[in-house]
Amino acid sequence: MAIIKKVRGFSPIYGEKCWFADNAALLGEVILGNGCTVWFGAVVRGDVNSIKIGDNTNIQDNVTIHGTYEAASTTIGRNVSIGHNAIIHGCTIENNVLIGMGSIIMDGALIKEGSMVAAGAVVLAGTVVDSQTIYAGVPAKWVKNVAVENREMMVRIASNYQKYAGWFQDESSENK
Repeated sequence: MAIIKKVRGFSPIYGEKCWFADNAALLGEVILGNGCTVWFGAVVRGDVNSIKIGDNTNIQDNVTIHGTYEAASTTIGRNVSIGHNAIIHGCTIENNVLIGMGSIIMDGALIKEGSMVAAGAVVLAGTVVDSQTIYAGVPAKWVKNVAVENREMMVRIASNYQKYAGWFQDESSENK
């Protein structure tokens, strides 16, 4: 069972049809919409500031989501895929976004709707990633606009994580 803890009087709140891996951690002032998945080793730590996550967002293995005390909360939209080992810190990610594996998004950054942050990219504090663009590198910079095929892939990834979570739910019920 996932680690779900009250911190500073705040308990995580989550919608229907969410799935959390056994060693995922949701702590403090965390609000997740419907159909969210939080995978193995991921930490959503709302101890120092709030974290709000929209419907059908997947937080993959070993992701860390946090904020900065009294300065930067974290807001993540709907249908967002956050790749393995990413760090999301005190920023805003709008709807229908793909955050690549191992990327880092810093305080005050804004990742606009329909955009992609490439694997390993570092989005510096205060950076604005324009809608429908791909940013890559260290520090992350505009590379190109998102192609139609990329948009389709982003939708597919977000919906696939609901399917993958179902595999684990089926296994859990068989083992009881």
